[in-house]
Amino acid sequence: MRVHICAVGRLRGGPEADLISNYTNRFDRTGRALGLGPLSVVEVDDRKGGGMSGEAELLRRVVPKGAVLCCLDERGKVEPSPRFARRLGDWRDAGRGDVAFVIGGADGIDPALRAQADHALSFGAMVWPHMLVRVMLAEQLYRAASILAGAPYHRA
Repeated sequence: MRVHICAVGRLRGGPEADLISNYTNRFDRTGRALGLGPLSVVEVDDRKGGGMSGEAELLRRVVPKGAVLCCLDERGKVEPSPRFARRLGDWRDAGRGDVAFVIGGADGIDPALRAQADHALSFGAMVWPHMLVRVMLAEQLYRAASILAGAPYHRA
């Protein structure tokens, strides 16, 4: 199952980009034997304005047809890492070809796009910068692959 992080905004070089690259490479290595990956990051940039609805339309265009749509949203479900790993494995085992994790811009995700999601995931009650959420998601995807592989990366 291919995994996509679809996000509003362009992440330029720097520590966040380095971390995402590191966790993407780790996920790809670990996930390959599990039928997970590759992991891609697709960025959209709403330079013409349009607010959240404009960003949502750009995001819809980059989400693969038929993909599981998972929005990262403060109102989403908070899950421990082992449960997130099981969810990812369940989507894979159900024969889903793609999963797209959508990260909105600074104002969040348009409510209409959020309503279309198969799942909404939250990293807690605090609001996180959308660029940092990419790093956290990439790490959790690698952690999920490690858990599914039975590796000792996650100590529960």
